Amino acid sequence: MAMTMKLNIVSAEKEIFSNLAEMVIVPGELGELGILPQHSQLLSTLKAGEVVITEQGGNQESVYVSGGLVEVQPHVVTILSDTALRAGELDQQAAQAAKERAEEILKDQESEINFAQAEAQLVEAIAQLKLIEKLRKKKGG
Repeated sequence: MAMTMKLNIVSAEKEIFSNLAEMVIVPGELGELGILPQHSQLLSTLKAGEVVITEQGGNQESVYVSGGLVEVQPHVVTILSDTALRAGELDQQAAQAAKERAEEILKDQESEINFAQAEAQLVEAIAQLKLIEKLRKKKGG
């Protein structure tokens, strides 16, 4: 039996995942981080993207996070994110609409909307769309 660690993924609204995992890959600010049981302690910020979970037994699951923090202890990994959604909960039409709204705001030079907020929304929408496309390709092939 493979070694495992406890993985908790929590959003502002609810707990998304709490179970044993053999491995987790998170979208760190400076690149992807692969975490195995007994990993050295670590605290890192996350960017919007996919968390890939290899559960006990080898099944893989994907979770979208809008950014946040990951805390790694030798036997426990905790991911905190404002927004976290299981891959099946992602809505392509809503993500595409959010992307288009953010792009329009960024084009409008006279708008009084916060450009940093619009850019953040654009990054989140693009990350969601990339994950949706990746999952669609995985199912198709």
